[in-house]
Amino acid sequence: MEERKIKEIEYYNKNTNQELRERDFEGFDSFSLESYRFLKDFFIKNFKGKRILDFGCGNGIHTFWLQDYGEVIGIDLSDNSLNIARKIAKKAKFIKMDCEKLDFPDNSFDIVFDGGTFSSLDFDKALEEIIRVLKKDGTLVGIETLGHNPILNLKRKLKRIAGKRTKWAERHIFKINDFKKTKERFTLYNAYFFHLFSWIAFPFLNFKTGKNILEILQKMDSFFISLFPFLKKYSFKIVFVFKNPKK
Repeated sequence: MEERKIKEIEYYNKNTNQELRERDFEGFDSFSLESYRFLKDFFIKNFKGKRILDFGCGNGIHTFWLQDYGEVIGIDLSDNSLNIARKIAKKAKFIKMDCEKLDFPDNSFDIVFDGGTFSSLDFDKALEEIIRVLKKDGTLVGIETLGHNPILNLKRKLKRIAGKRTKWAERHIFKINDFKKTKERFTLYNAYFFHLFSWIAFPFLNFKTGKNILEILQKMDSFFISLFPFLKKYSFKIVFVFKNPKK
């Protein structure tokens, strides 16, 4: 196994959140954020009764709600993450598997769901496998962190120095070029951008005042993104939908 993969596995085996399923590595409820609420609502409204691959499922932070809308298989290489996921998403099936080399036949899934996995992978290899296992009318849907905001990039670098992020993940955050590369492989696509400013409130979300500040800043996000579209790339999160892969 490649050294980069070993380091990613070691990181997630050590740092996987073993507490509340709703909490991510930042220590707050992801669904307090407009981006995650939008993602979940979009999924619920558009997909039901489908065969879903939770691509790099981690500790099941998304699997536990995905399992209510179809047959879900979650894959990951972190044993610790998979053990936690099995406890909180009991209706789903979990398999230890490399996202860059899937052990599924062609055209196996209606939906591949990505909950922020791409930065831990060789994106080109992962994309080829996603397209291979999706059905011809299948959909890739997910949420990723964007890597264009210089302040957030500095924050990621400091986290990497502090051992809170791997070097590979820091340098492979999803970017607009990755989006463009992906849309070339699908017939239909769309993207939604979030948290141009509201990421500033994230460290305070376990406090009531923090949530109030978040709501105000999220309204500012929507206003400025709609008024100045060129700012989209500096958002913290992107929610994307790609449909009908070009085989």
